[in-house]
Amino acid sequence: MPGRPLVVIGASAGGVESLRAVVRGFPPDLPASVLVVLHTSPGGTSVLGSILDRSGPLPATTVKDGDHLRTGHIYVAPPDHHLTVSDGHCVLSRGPRENGHRPAIDPLFRSAVRVHGSAVVGVVLSGMLDDGAAGLATITRHSGVAVVQDPDDALYDGMPRAALAVCGSATVAPADKIGPIIALLVGEDPTPDAEPADPLLQHETAIAELNMDELNDSHRPGIPAGLGCPDCSGALFAVTEGPMTRYRCRVGHAWSPDSLLDRQNTAVESALWMALRTMEDKAALHRRLAESALDRGAPLTAGSNISAADELSESARLIRDLLAREPPGQG
Repeated sequence: MPGRPLVVIGASAGGVESLRAVVRGFPPDLPASVLVVLHTSPGGTSVLGSILDRSGPLPATTVKDGDHLRTGHIYVAPPDHHLTVSDGHCVLSRGPRENGHRPAIDPLFRSAVRVHGSAVVGVVLSGMLDDGAAGLATITRHSGVAVVQDPDDALYDGMPRAALAVCGSATVAPADKIGPIIALLVGEDPTPDAEPADPLLQHETAIAELNMDELNDSHRPGIPAGLGCPDCSGALFAVTEGPMTRYRCRVGHAWSPDSLLDRQNTAVESALWMALRTMEDKAALHRRLAESALDRGAPLTAGSNISAADELSESARLIRDLLAREPPGQG
């Protein structure tokens, strides 16, 4: 297959401006299809297609399931749907969330490799955490090429730095230089894919596409991790792929290390707020009981309730102190 006919781009926080800068640098005759995933709110309305359509010479649209891939066209994932590619067309699904997102970047990158092997250009732009790193590593492992926005140029450098940590061979550039770089890369003939058939790649892409045979298959990759899935509380299995270890549960939710830590921090904070509310409610109840006991002339009962209320208030103060601190690894 001459050239690299598929470009896949992932972005998150700060990614709209990065994407606009990238598409401004595309030539009007780019000989490749471009697919874009930007993390979006599930209930939102996607306007990214129209934004990118106005930002550069290539037409851009929000994907509809079954859209056929055309060269020189930009396809944008809609909210709350994974975007993958299969046999020359786009596939939308509401498969399990990955890294807490749907659409997620990794499923798109994996599906691109499944179809086009080494003839893929993968791009990671501004964003927090590490979605896209595993998918980009899959692209390079199958002899595709990787481009990463310069972390110093990104509004949020988490995703670019995570991608570079596992793809040291990636081309690094500011967003406004990436469009011309992609144009050069898609014109090159790809290196033959030296990676053997990859059952894990096929399996994980099928899960994202909500393939029920894969979801119901009892033979899952990975080993028990001794951790619970933040989305469904099911057991997580550690899956090692190249330089990364990721986690996936029985029903398909997938987590990169940074995304899992971030969601665990959120769960801890929620539990602390619930404990704080419960303690303050109990302290308030003990004070009411103390007042009632004093009205009845029962000072011992009143004193016992006041002591209990004071202990709960002190415990609540300690929890407030915990909530005021930055989670480990942040700040």
